[in-house]
Amino acid sequence: MRRHEVGGAPTDRDAERGWEVARPLGGTSLDGVRMAGYRDRAAAGLDLRVLPQPAVILVIGLGSEPLTVESATGQRPLRSLVAALSPGPARVLGERVECVEVRLSPRAAYGLLGVSPPELDGSITSLADLWGARERRLRERLTEATTWQERLALTDGFLAERAAAAPSMAPEVAAAWDTIVARRGRVRVADLAASCGWSRKRLRTRFHAQLGLTPKRAAMLVRFDHAVRALCAGESASTVALTCGYADQPHLHRDVAALAGCTPGALVRRLTSTG
Repeated sequence: MRRHEVGGAPTDRDAERGWEVARPLGGTSLDGVRMAGYRDRAAAGLDLRVLPQPAVILVIGLGSEPLTVESATGQRPLRSLVAALSPGPARVLGERVECVEVRLSPRAAYGLLGVSPPELDGSITSLADLWGARERRLRERLTEATTWQERLALTDGFLAERAAAAPSMAPEVAAAWDTIVARRGRVRVADLAASCGWSRKRLRTRFHAQLGLTPKRAAMLVRFDHAVRALCAGESASTVALTCGYADQPHLHRDVAALAGCTPGALVRRLTSTG
């Protein structure tokens, strides 16, 4: 069985390892939404350990077999799933996988999911639990479609319809998130609060209600995401700690251990292994 350990479905390089990868030719119609279709044409199987990242991941399964999600609460077969921004330790397995993956920025996820982000409780949840019969109808339409471009267009249209009736994130919260992203997590919560004219307590409360995590945790997550990319690009842990805004290398190690459950070196080996 081929192993993958990334935040979502297999990456582009997996096209060389037996994965068929398709992306929408014209992009998507919504800001903060990216999607792709994946099929395990080599029947190698999927073994994915989910990492925290600054995006909410939706996976809509199209194959004959459900995905299996292993977590601290046990095993659960899911046809479709949603992974929160910072899910707990989890593993997703599957055979003959075929799916559409949608990556939502927190700003997009707030309106499109249809639930308050804290309700996801930092976990991997059945998408059917969130969307009910709409999830089943969408999955049936995607399964019946004959091309990837048709499937991706159907998904884009479905999300655009939801977006038309979706609530908007508070502009102060949206601006705080955008600042965290723009500064790659290198920002003080006090400065964020001052920039929108709120107290730290009010920013923390509103931010958590609309994104499902605190501003401090969001900054930690964005900084971690950039650090992982730099580590996988071959930069040393000491260089990454300096360039990604960590006080020192031990602080980088502590964040990686907290979010990935291992050392930076072990994480790189997992992510870059051809398995």
